[in-house]
Amino acid sequence: MATVPGQLIWEIVKKNNSFLVKEFGNGTQSVQFSKESNNLYNLNSYKHSGLANKKTVTIQPGGKDHSVLLATSRTKKQNKPASLLNKSIMKKEFSRMAKAVKNQVVDNYYRPDLKKAALARLSAVSRSLKLAKSGVKKRNRQATRIHGRK
Repeated sequence: MATVPGQLIWEIVKKNNSFLVKEFGNGTQSVQFSKESNNLYNLNSYKHSGLANKKTVTIQPGGKDHSVLLATSRTKKQNKPASLLNKSIMKKEFSRMAKAVKNQVVDNYYRPDLKKAALARLSAVSRSLKLAKSGVKKRNRQATRIHGRK
């Protein structure tokens, strides 16, 4: 089976696909987002597209144990969706996970242009997994008004 170039795929799917979300702002401004699983910034662009690029990076919550899933796509298995992603689960502290993501994305020459996006997504996912600290609520320090006294 011959592979189709990514640029041709992008020209076909950039204006009409099932993942496209169009938001209309003030006047003629409009922003197009994408709900693809391999899109780090969720923007409808060729650079971030998980459909058009052979090399993609995904960072998602791993499961109930507060882990983070880092998945990269294999370039040789494009026609086999079941074995397309190379998945690794990280359960470390944030600095070690950031170093692992940086090593996987940049230092292996995988997609160095996605370093900033991958670290931003890792930060957002790890922030969402943190539990709120329970403890004594802070007292309201504003002046209170006592009713009934003169």
